[in-house]
Formats: sequence, C-alpha cells, structure tokens
Amino acid sequence: MYITTKNHSGTTPGHDRDSLRPDCSNCFALCCTAFGFARSADFAIDKPAATPCPNLDQDFSCTIHDRLRPRGFRGCTVFDCFGAGQAVSQQLFAGISWRDAPDSRQDMFAAFKVVRQLHEMLWHLAEAQERTFDADSAREAKELRKIIDDLGRGPLPGLLACDLESLHSAVRTILVAVSEEVRAGYFAAGTDQLDATLRPGADLAAANLRARKLCGADLRGACLIAADLRGSDLAGADLLGADLRDARLDGADLTAALFLTQPQLNSARGSNATLVPPDLSAPPHWQDG
Repeated sequence: MYITTKNHSGTTPGHDRDSLRPDCSNCFALCCTAFGFARSADFAIDKPAATPCPNLDQDFSCTIHDRLRPRGFRGCTVFDCFGAGQAVSQQLFAGISWRDAPDSRQDMFAAFKVVRQLHEMLWHLAEAQERTFDADSAREAKELRKIIDDLGRGPLPGLLACDLESLHSAVRTILVAVSEEVRAGYFAAGTDQLDATLRPGADLAAANLRARKLCGADLRGACLIAADLRGSDLAGADLLGADLRDARLDGADLTAALFLTQPQLNSARGSNATLVPPDLSAPPHWQDG
C-alpha cells in the first residue's frame, strides 16, 4: 500500500533541499581534512583529524576518486556532508581556502563539523514540514528551520558556540511527532499490526525481513546491518538513524520511507529494482552488484 502525502503549500517533499546537497567543486575538501579515521574495513589507513588525506590533490580533488572502494576507502563513498562543505568554504570563509589562509584551518574545520550537523537537521525538518498534515507541526518545523539556517550562516563565533544538543532535542521532538502522525495513517488505512520486534533501536542485524510489509514500522535507530530487506515495502517506515550498512535492499520499496538519508543508502546494498525516494539517488556501486 502506498499513501500519498501532500503538504500545506502543495509542493513536493524535498522542496528547498538543493542547497543541502554536496557540491565538491566549491568545497576545500573539508571532509578529507577535518575528520580523522582509523584503519578498518572502511578505510585503508589511519588519518588524524585536521590533516589532509594523502590522496588529496593540490586542487582539492581526490586522486583515487574513481577507485575508492577497490582501494579500501569505502567510508569515503558513504559520507555525505549535506552541503556543509560548500557553505563553509564559500559563505563562512568567503572562498578563501585553508591552504591560502593557514590560520583559518582550525576554525574552518570546526565550523564544518557543526554545519554538517545543522544541515542534516534541516534536511529532516524539510521532510517533516512536507509530510505532516498538521498545520501546527508544519509551522514549528518551518520556524526551527529558520533558526538553524540563520545560525549556520554565521557569524562564526555564534556558530561555534551554539548548543547542538538542545537543537538536536528540539528537532527530535518534531520528527517523532510527525513520524507518529504519518505512521498512524498506515494502520488507520488497514495495514496489519507489526511484529513487536520491529521497534526503535531494535537489534535486527542479519534479520530475515525479506518481502515483508513494513508499512508504518518504527525503526528509528534500529541496527539493520546486513538485514535482508529484499522486496520489502517500507512505505511510511521511520528509518531515522537506522544502521543500514550492508542491508540488502534489492527490490525494496523505499519511495515513501520516513527520514531516510543518502549516507544510509550509500552504506546499503541494492540494485536497479530498488525504489528510492525522489530526493535521493541509487549509489553507483549498486550498479556494480
């Protein structure tokens, strides 16, 4: 079953999200510098935070971009900055790179870490505003988006001093309320009650959920690592923060799933038969099998 959602302004879900997509051509490779990583299945080497990756070229491009997975840098292909890279590089720091202004490195990298979180909140709030049928919830989401957007634009001292924990809490309250509202619509329309194991934070690693009707399931924060979701219907399922690493999504219908992000899709396994929300894209590695 598929339930069509409409917003109060008549636009489609995801309207306003273009600025929250990565534009690496306008970024000073902040994801390749600000964050550190340890040698693992996702990264072939150790790299301390606030240092350039050895694969970074002088023009801020990646010298192995088309070979990241075979070279052991799967983690790079999963990451998404929600447009924080270009916002910090071009707006907060006026297009002057940390190489041209070395004294800016610490603040630029710190700002990137904050703005990425703010932009992910904006991504989810945009969906909440569009998916809710409640005018008060839509207004609250819109107002909080304005607060977070203004904060992300600077000035820098205020941005770096912001209370991220309080913002996360405020966003979470709205997302939970919208999730409950949207998911309730599936049960009101006659969807069967779901197994009690399908709950927020559930450990469903390697679970066999193949060809299941999971409409309206609350899987927030669930561990779905290597779970078999092939052919399942996840319309209205809340996937906020769910761990989809290596989850099998071949033939699954995610078009109306709630609070799904590109990094989650990037970490999963899928195919040409996987249906994804219109604001997201099937990762290139899905085509490789």
